[in-house]
Amino acid sequence: MDKKTEEFYIRLKEELTNSTIWPSEYLFKFIVPSSKEKIETVENAFNNMGAVIKTHVSKNGKYTSVSVNITMKNPQSIIDKYQELSTVEGIISL
Repeated sequence: MDKKTEEFYIRLKEELTNSTIWPSEYLFKFIVPSSKEKIETVENAFNNMGAVIKTHVSKNGKYTSVSVNITMKNPQSIIDKYQELSTVEGIISL
């Protein structure tokens, strides 16, 4: 992980720790190329966790937004999910 990414995760963890009582609901938002395999990879990362997942295909069909609303136990669990999904080619985490 590069230094800029590492600093982002440190800052995110601090903000989440200081602004939220845990466990808490969290909304993950991702944009992925519209590939069934990539969308399923994102969805499967939250399988059996009680997540509410919504997808929306872009106007030209090239990308799909995936919104995942889920209760997470602490800030580190959120960062772990972002890092787990960072391996999906072309994914953008919002």
